[in-house]
Amino acid sequence: MKEQTKVENSTMTGLETMNSAITIFGGSGDLTYRKLLPAMYNLHVLGQLDNNFKIIGLGRRNYTTEDYIEITREWMKDYSRKKYEEQTFNEFAKRIIYFKIDISLESEYSRLQDFYIENNIKKHIYYYAVAPSMFLEITNGLKKYCSDNDAKVIIEKPFGENLENATELNSKLAEFFGQDEIYHIDHYLGKEMIQNILSVRLNNAIFKGIWNKDFIDSVQITAAESVGVETRAGYYDKSGAMKDMVQNHLLQVLSIVAMEEPKGKTMEKEQLALLKSLKKVENVDDNLVMGQYVGYLDEPNIDSQSKTETYVAMKIEIDNERWQGVPFFIRTGKKLATRESQIIVKFKSKNNAPANLLIIKIQPSEGIFLKFNAKKPGTDNDIQEVSMDFCQSCILENRMNTPEAYERLLRACFIGDRILFSKWDQIVASWNYIDNLLNKYKESSSKLYTYEQGSMGPKEANRLTDWILDLE
Repeated sequence: MKEQTKVENSTMTGLETMNSAITIFGGSGDLTYRKLLPAMYNLHVLGQLDNNFKIIGLGRRNYTTEDYIEITREWMKDYSRKKYEEQTFNEFAKRIIYFKIDISLESEYSRLQDFYIENNIKKHIYYYAVAPSMFLEITNGLKKYCSDNDAKVIIEKPFGENLENATELNSKLAEFFGQDEIYHIDHYLGKEMIQNILSVRLNNAIFKGIWNKDFIDSVQITAAESVGVETRAGYYDKSGAMKDMVQNHLLQVLSIVAMEEPKGKTMEKEQLALLKSLKKVENVDDNLVMGQYVGYLDEPNIDSQSKTETYVAMKIEIDNERWQGVPFFIRTGKKLATRESQIIVKFKSKNNAPANLLIIKIQPSEGIFLKFNAKKPGTDNDIQEVSMDFCQSCILENRMNTPEAYERLLRACFIGDRILFSKWDQIVASWNYIDNLLNKYKESSSKLYTYEQGSMGPKEANRLTDWILDLE
């Protein structure tokens, strides 16, 4: 394992005050333009980047740095949380360097290391904003030519294609970076309302004592997207909704909703225990529905015979004392009727009244919605459903002062804060569950159903539960 030189944390960012940089593999990709560069622009505006911190975008395109900056400028106007200002952006642009490289050629990493030496860059963050199939090639190139660099790496999901592949990849990364310098980024963990789940659960007497099987009937977690595969077709057709969304984002969300109360400052152990307690699915037909939207096979760069799922609905059970018998329902898909991510906790009905519902809205609106029962005004004792709605994102001050997910996560990596990143043993537990599920699916007679664009997925998913959405 490569020796890691630990530097005293004397700056705002935890990076050395001299000669530090983030190198983005996939520097001309959609993720970089929409998320990573705007996030770093926000950090620059807030004064949370060291003065000489550099941003190196790697790509195959024949750009100059000046070309790259001008392209970046237009994206910044649309996607940065902080207001675009010409002078501020010009100052930010002094950090940006474009480096043309074919990252599939190992010899190219010699040129990259020469560039680092010429610019006296000593401390590195590498960001793998490329398809997972490229991770090993990049790591091998860095190991051969950049092994003297003091570095950490940020890895996008999904991490590997299955547990076997993920284990091989983790071993290679750990050889070069060291396990503690691998940051598995999951942007859902950076979202404000995901971080708010524990506050709602643990800091309110009305919820803390009833967050269990005795009072909760079921939980629904939905991540609905109205868009299709867009520019991600090449990656998505090899991944699908299960690996793209469920194995990482949604199992992480489920673990936070259902885990035991953390006993320290981190929740890593409790999340891991929860993921290990997921009951393996035996009867796939009763627990899983997968679908593909009509027209997917006509999308550019999609195999015309593709069996890749663009929709997953599933029932999950947890084998522990708190949740015995409580079903957790997960649903995600593309080309659905709405873009909405939310968690719905359905409480057990009392006296035949409608069930109380707690809704944690994640995106696009953020907030908490509580639906409960009260007497209808009048002389009869009729019950009516009423609600309380806290719309966090409706408040201008909140929108202005709440960091975007990538902004929060990049900042955390810069200062060495690993709390908001997925841990390797959690990834193993998630892959164990998903690998078993997908193997059962392949062995079964379960179909890949089709669904119309603009619907909420295949009608067969309704056999799992009565899905709840759009309560307003």
